[in-house]
Amino acid sequence: MPLVSMNEFLPKAKEKKFAVGQFNINNLEFVQAITEAGMEENSPLIFGVSEGALRYMGMEYTVAMAKAAAKKSGLPIALHLDHGSTFEVAMACIRAGFSSVMFDGSHHAYEENIRLTKEVVRAAHAMGVSVEGELGTIGGTEDDLTVDEEAATLAKPDEAIRFWEETGVDAMAIAVGTAHGMYKGEPKLHYDIIEAVASKIPVPVVLHGGSGVPDESIKKAIAAGAGKINVNTENQVAATAAIRAALAKDAEVIDPRKYLTPARSAMVEVVRGKIRLFGSNNQA
Repeated sequence: MPLVSMNEFLPKAKEKKFAVGQFNINNLEFVQAITEAGMEENSPLIFGVSEGALRYMGMEYTVAMAKAAAKKSGLPIALHLDHGSTFEVAMACIRAGFSSVMFDGSHHAYEENIRLTKEVVRAAHAMGVSVEGELGTIGGTEDDLTVDEEAATLAKPDEAIRFWEETGVDAMAIAVGTAHGMYKGEPKLHYDIIEAVASKIPVPVVLHGGSGVPDESIKKAIAAGAGKINVNTENQVAATAAIRAALAKDAEVIDPRKYLTPARSAMVEVVRGKIRLFGSNNQA
């Protein structure tokens, strides 16, 4: 199966009140683990790729791995640029074969964010590529993007609704109290903002910073209208812990397969659990 736009499954997620996970990929083992869990659970998948990960893996390798996973699995898989910073980056990804892009103009003034996002949407939609936009700022660190959690700003529902009306994005990321990375305490999600926006637009709300959010909070967010949830840090934590354990067990090991195999297995467990939590199992 070829890579698909997020529009192949996000409308269904909104209608049936489940969420599709965006699981970021950082190397081959991430791709394999996410795909294996998706196949076991018969779930649609979104491979998220940050600009930092794209520089690390290389554009050609990234697209080739994603296409191989889609072909092997037969699942609807979207290859999605995560937090694209410019029109030029988004277009480079589309030309290379990405089926979805996010343009993050949240650091711009509101009107400028709308203007820039509209440009990306116009070009991407002409190529059959879905677009995610963002409003408000999400705390924490993800690759090149760092926002102090106290400086993070919640999205205003009326502005988010107008943002969608003006831009026509296919998924609407709004700041509702989550943060990138793992949490030091329990995050305080504003479900009222999710519901206020999701009830007024035909596309799902996106929850960034899904790693470490309690299961009950995730369920409430989905019930309120979150149809796409991003996970990266939990996979990184699980993989790194498995690698450290393998190296501690055998200090002489030099074969990377000996420690990357348990890392991959650990990520399969994480992704499988998230798919079931999000309710996207058996929705491919």
